[in-house]
Amino acid sequence: MAKGKQMLYTQQGYQELVDELYRRTHEEREKIKNDIAVARSFGDLSENSEYDEARNDQAKNEARIKELEELIENAVILDESSIDTSVISLGSSVKVLNRSLNAEFTYDLVGSNESDPAKGKISDQSPIGAALIGKKSGDEVAIAVPNGTVQMKVLEVSRTQA
Repeated sequence: MAKGKQMLYTQQGYQELVDELYRRTHEEREKIKNDIAVARSFGDLSENSEYDEARNDQAKNEARIKELEELIENAVILDESSIDTSVISLGSSVKVLNRSLNAEFTYDLVGSNESDPAKGKISDQSPIGAALIGKKSGDEVAIAVPNGTVQMKVLEVSRTQA
């Protein structure tokens, strides 16, 4: 397989990829194989929607397995023990005061494939994540976001807890 673009992951993010791959190659494949066998038992495959659906599920699962294998092959795992916890970097947990909203937020900076803003995991390539990289506790930063500029003060920097 050709070497793809290398992506940076925290140890936790990498482990989530490995766990999903295991689940899809063992549990999902077996479930889909059983679904196909049951659907086949219904007879005529040309008008069998259960069979078509099971085959579509199989194709989606196999495509995701291939994608996960490639992501894992090209993953670079961040050595979190080498993180200077006083400076914001990938793998940092950051508490900020959003002066525009007068509210505190905590973000974990993760690789772009791991981001989940609803859970406070923001990419180091997002507008906020990129602007915070390299900052320290006490720093003020103006961040250009799609709907304007946000003023933030860094309150605390630590390592992300798994």
